[in-house]
Amino acid sequence: MGAEADALCGAGYGKAKESELPSTLRRSEDKAQRTFAKAHDAAAEEYGEGERAHRVAYSALKHSYEKVGDHWERKGRRGPSDERAESGGPQAKGDTAEGVDANASKKHLVDLARRLDIPGRSKMTKDELVDEIKKANRRESRRSR
Repeated sequence: MGAEADALCGAGYGKAKESELPSTLRRSEDKAQRTFAKAHDAAAEEYGEGERAHRVAYSALKHSYEKVGDHWERKGRRGPSDERAESGGPQAKGDTAEGVDANASKKHLVDLARRLDIPGRSKMTKDELVDEIKKANRRESRRSR
């Protein structure tokens, strides 16, 4: 493991160094932190420290976790969370759902919107729910910083 990777994983002991994690991950469970840190470490070794390593780490995180307000929670099922994650690779196509599991059922999205106190959720389409959840997540993350 290189120096960049050591910084995120607390000198390589498998525990994420909290001060180096994005703020939403600092408020998330240890497993989410380790998932992000290990993926970041591997990507930093392969591609060097920087934006690409962070994109790889978030991609790995989004396969098991979804963003809920100001933190990440385990998803009900593993797999890509949006069309961008499904296409994969450095030339990924499609839009990102910013951590919202756009592939989840409408019922799940409505339940999540209820938790985030999004008005009018019962009349929204799945795409509208994803957009409103993204906005609510951004607001919660800003408030928590």
